[in-house]
Amino acid sequence: MDQNAAPKKKQTIFNVATLLIATTIFGQILGFLRTKLVSSHFPLVGPGSTDAYFAAFTIPDLFYYTISAGALGVAFMPVLSDYLHKHGRKAIWELTTSFLNLLALIMIFVAIIILIFARPLVHDIVAPGLTPQQLNNATDIMRLMAFNPLLFTLSGVLTSVQQTLGRFFFFAVAPIFYNTAIIASIFIFYNNIGLVGLGIGALIGAVLQLLVVVFGLINLNFSWRPRIHWHNPDFRGVLRNLPPRSLDQGMDQIEDIVETHIASGLGSGNISDYNYAYTLSTAPILLLGTSIATAAFPKLNARLSQGRPDLYRRDFLKIVRAMIWLSAPVVVLSYFCRGYLARLIFSRGNAQISVIFGFLTVAIFFRILYAIISRWYYSHKDTKTPMYVSIFTIAFNIFLAITLARPNAYGVAGLAIAQSIVAGVEVLILVVVMIYRDRKLLNAEFWNGVFKIGSVTGFTVLAGYIMISLMPLELMDRGFVTLGSKLLIITAVPMLVHITVSALFDLEETKPIFAFVRRVALKPIKVDLT
Repeated sequence: MDQNAAPKKKQTIFNVATLLIATTIFGQILGFLRTKLVSSHFPLVGPGSTDAYFAAFTIPDLFYYTISAGALGVAFMPVLSDYLHKHGRKAIWELTTSFLNLLALIMIFVAIIILIFARPLVHDIVAPGLTPQQLNNATDIMRLMAFNPLLFTLSGVLTSVQQTLGRFFFFAVAPIFYNTAIIASIFIFYNNIGLVGLGIGALIGAVLQLLVVVFGLINLNFSWRPRIHWHNPDFRGVLRNLPPRSLDQGMDQIEDIVETHIASGLGSGNISDYNYAYTLSTAPILLLGTSIATAAFPKLNARLSQGRPDLYRRDFLKIVRAMIWLSAPVVVLSYFCRGYLARLIFSRGNAQISVIFGFLTVAIFFRILYAIISRWYYSHKDTKTPMYVSIFTIAFNIFLAITLARPNAYGVAGLAIAQSIVAGVEVLILVVVMIYRDRKLLNAEFWNGVFKIGSVTGFTVLAGYIMISLMPLELMDRGFVTLGSKLLIITAVPMLVHITVSALFDLEETKPIFAFVRRVALKPIKVDLT
């Protein structure tokens, strides 16, 4: 293997995950700030309703996630890892530029489709319940974002290479610029073009994100050629794995469009309320699920490329256990503190947002697990099984959404109930298939650890219930200081209980925490007495 194939400085999963979690936290803070500013500056109902803003994102997201997003992580990166292991760093650029050029051509065509057909796409497919002014706003915003799938695709291909080579920084910080641009657009365009200005912010943010990613190519000897190497067998391997994952991702986005369509029929403001609650639910999924799974994926791929399934199993189980241990208290606290979170972040409609978010907390746990469990299949270059499972569960979700979200049933909250049920079913099916294929994977030690985590979580639930009973959300609780301070106290106690009881149960997940505390507390301080 070429000596240039690996980065000079080794990155551990812990270090990479720490970087991604830290930047994700900052990005989520910006994301919540963006959402709070949008909800406070623009109305929930009426001609300038934020329903148009959320509806405009659905079609660009559909094309991006269907064609590019899934392919980058699960069809491209495992093949790229093998290619790097066999041929070295310099050889991967031929494979990369072929994939980059192909996706760029497709996304340019997509941009033209969105520019021409934005209005009928919104009116006939996404949100037929929008008023004429809302429809105009949604159409204008969607057209402004027509090239965002292309820009995100270019960024995604380049960061996939950087991650494979062990460089995660630019991948981690680039999305921050996207949120910052939208936040700036709120203040710049609020008093003139209004809601449509958010589309300009989204476009500028996508450009800035790509520019940051390009800086990440420094010293990687990037070499681009205007060619597609169809004869390359590894490139053909990527294309073979692309359709199943693209269909899988596309089904997810079709589900989003169906939910938006249903919400638009329930009355003005319901699209925004559901999207606000869904935004709350994605924060822990991105923080614990996507960040950790993204950090672990290159190493898991490398284990298989090295022919070490034993080390693969060991690393995979450690990651799954860590994600269960981390997500359990987050889900518990998300449910108990749903009212505080909704009122703190959203200026309007926070009562209904709180109800919707409460139903989504179950989905949070399973979506976090899905982030790593799905990568078990992708690292084995199996994109078909998740696709088949996804087709079934999404069809099931659409059926449940139509049934539960009727006005005489649960209304828009029915969409959240459907999400949680389906998230659990999807993970259960994937785990059963995974165990069937690798009987050695989930050993007694793993199950013993999971049982202990479940026992610890019982104490966390009790602590959370006591704290929310002692400090209930009052009608007069308003403002960041009041809500934030109460929320901090309510969450701190159950988290402390979770860590302490975990240590008493001798869970290995607590060892890095106490090791860090000991290093900080016992580190000698040098004093110059001269």
